[in-house]
Amino acid sequence: MIAKDVKRGEVVVYNDMPYIIETVNVQSPSARGAATLYKFRARNLVTKQKVDFTLKGTESLNPADFRKRDVKYLYADADECVFMDNEDYNQYNIRKEDIADELRFITEELEGVKALIYNDECVAIEIPAAVSLKVIKCDPAARGNSATSRSKPATLETGLEIQVPEYLEEGEIVRVDTRSAEFLSRA
Repeated sequence: MIAKDVKRGEVVVYNDMPYIIETVNVQSPSARGAATLYKFRARNLVTKQKVDFTLKGTESLNPADFRKRDVKYLYADADECVFMDNEDYNQYNIRKEDIADELRFITEELEGVKALIYNDECVAIEIPAAVSLKVIKCDPAARGNSATSRSKPATLETGLEIQVPEYLEEGEIVRVDTRSAEFLSRA
């Protein structure tokens, strides 16, 4: 696949190792005839190290040979989280530090979680773009006339703190964008 078609979350081979693309920045040329540059930040799925690299829009990357499997979150111990394959019931252990960003959104009921399997080993998980979480702590709703929308901090069931509209109360279910950790809507 050519560099201009690579999106966030895709797994590619770079320097003979599998990398998951975390961010893509496009740098447009300032001179006529210059090539558009695509700057990637990626995480090595085996060593967990991050790397930055830049390609021209016409250069290519090969997709990595891996499988995605539907999994369910089971439990976490001191160092690892355990996920179960929905088809063959295999269990995959993943270190908490490797999936720290995703853990902010994971509950036992979360559907749509996928494990990325490379060489028969679970190297990463992929979560849905939006999840529903319960508000467990926030200030009470304030009444009054306001021409602007105001927000307040709220703590969700996973411990994540986000800004929510002032009218929301404890116990409500909200949709949260997992890429930006922002409030989307009521669920």
